Amino acid sequence: MSDSHSPLPALPGTNWPTFQPGWVWLAGAGPGDPGLLTLHALNALRQADVIVYDALVQKAILEWAPQAEHIYAGKRGGKPSAKQRDISLHLVELARAGKRVLRLKGGDPFVFGRGGEEGQTLVQHGVPIRIIPGISAGIGGLAYAGIPVTHRDVNQSVTFVTGHDQTGDTPSSLNWKAIADGAQVLVIYMGMKHVDRIANALLDAGRDPMEPAAVVTSATTEDQNVLETTLGTMAADIAAANLKPPSILCIGRSVLMRQALDWQSIAQGFEPRNDDPLGRGRPAEAS
Repeated sequence: MSDSHSPLPALPGTNWPTFQPGWVWLAGAGPGDPGLLTLHALNALRQADVIVYDALVQKAILEWAPQAEHIYAGKRGGKPSAKQRDISLHLVELARAGKRVLRLKGGDPFVFGRGGEEGQTLVQHGVPIRIIPGISAGIGGLAYAGIPVTHRDVNQSVTFVTGHDQTGDTPSSLNWKAIADGAQVLVIYMGMKHVDRIANALLDAGRDPMEPAAVVTSATTEDQNVLETTLGTMAADIAAANLKPPSILCIGRSVLMRQALDWQSIAQGFEPRNDDPLGRGRPAEAS
């Protein structure tokens, strides 16, 4: 890429796309940890004139684009926020003004992120777009908690659902009976507000109250918290622990894999090896 507006180190076999004026790139910023940003998203950050970002985008990521104007467009449940239609039309206005517009969204823009709605509006108004996928919190956030969403000894499918619809209520279009019957592992985005109602719907549909469950808040960040519980006690345990969103809920036997794969806790028992080029550790000596 020769555009001096946003130089990136040359990588073999990669032709970095140039961010043209009047375009909007819809990019996922990942679940929180800036290191989980994709290289295409970093390329976009380096070139953007304007970044319209969501509430879950970490400030450290925005610092990689000091040349750009930063416009907050976060939407958090129960708090005043811009209407989705207004956000989409603002993107159109910025693009028509000749700006390189980066719409930066937490996780992946097409996974419960309204990226599809914004993309439709832009296309309808003749604005060219590019989609840059991101690591979704339902996968990356659980991985940071040591919970694999699939494991061939445990499950062969995973079901992703949202905990609320456009009205802010639990989605009326979801068939909780079918989900309870068919979801080996269930991952719920934005479900904390209605966790009691969701859990009761699953229990009423026949799920085992002793089924393993986990709640991961502020996934992949310094404030990450993981609560291991059961479906039957999840709502009460969340209230007792005073957990706050953003959160990911996981229900199913894959939660038990955390007993072996809680890699962040395991890593605390290792010391870095200066002689190891791969950065592997060795067990810390007992004090």
